[in-house]
Amino acid sequence: MRRTARLAGGIGLLCVCVCVLGVVVMQFTGIVAKNVAVAREVAASRADIRALRERERRQLQAIRRLSDPQGAIPEIHERLRLVGAHEEIIYVRGLPAPTAPPDDWAQDGEDGH
Repeated sequence: MRRTARLAGGIGLLCVCVCVLGVVVMQFTGIVAKNVAVAREVAASRADIRALRERERRQLQAIRRLSDPQGAIPEIHERLRLVGAHEEIIYVRGLPAPTAPPDDWAQDGEDGH
């Protein structure tokens, strides 16, 4: 009887140890999964930050270049000369001023002039 009680106590202690070990392993696994997810988010954030800094650097270069007339004028001329397929450049000069406003034309026709 004493031997059976010892055996039952040993099995009970083993079950408790296995349960505690299982809980510890599950919590550790959860913590590791959260750490991996956070590490991925941090890496993605760092990549976004690098991309945004590069974009900001390019924009500041463009601002500096376009703020200087020597840099802006050639770029403006280059952009104005861009012509796509089946397109032509048409230079339009100012139109001459009309001789009379359209309101006067209607009055002239009514009076019979």
